[in-house]
Amino acid sequence: MLVKEWAEREHLHPQTVWKWCRQGTMPVPVERTPSGMWLIHDPKYETMPQSKSMESRTVCYARVSSGDQRNDLRRQADRLKAFALGMGVEKPEVVTETGSGMNDRRRKLNRLLSDPTVGTLIVEHRDRLARMNAGLVESALKAQGRRIVVVDDTELDDDLVRDMSEVLTSLCARLYGRRAAKRKTDAALKAARDA
Repeated sequence: MLVKEWAEREHLHPQTVWKWCRQGTMPVPVERTPSGMWLIHDPKYETMPQSKSMESRTVCYARVSSGDQRNDLRRQADRLKAFALGMGVEKPEVVTETGSGMNDRRRKLNRLLSDPTVGTLIVEHRDRLARMNAGLVESALKAQGRRIVVVDDTELDDDLVRDMSEVLTSLCARLYGRRAAKRKTDAALKAARDA
């Protein structure tokens, strides 16, 4: 546990705790990492994460880009729930969200990622989690002992073209507005194909 976190729990000032660590007068065991950070090993707080890991939840996360795709969202959620039941999850929790895969301010997904009780996150395709850098999210969760299960992990041959069109669509939408974005993306793709 970090010094600041332990100090808050014990209602002490962090500077006092750092001073005790340096002087060797801490009432609980401490450890100094090679990078110089102090870690506090208080037995009364270290038993809590183990009990939380036993309460690990499995959550299905379904996402679509726009409100027009509500029916797709419902079908996606049903498929994820069926997959979770097939995995042996008794009562799978389903979280649905509407928002761009390029947007990192998706409240429901951020809430799931920051919740330590969510041990397994099930998504239909990797791009439902994030359009780009989903591997980074997966690595961070893996380091915490959590995991992401991708139902359909097949990669398409035209993956690079699809990614490029998504990036262009997103950038055009920001620059020119939503309606003109598709036209400008199609024109840019046509120009790229013709070149």
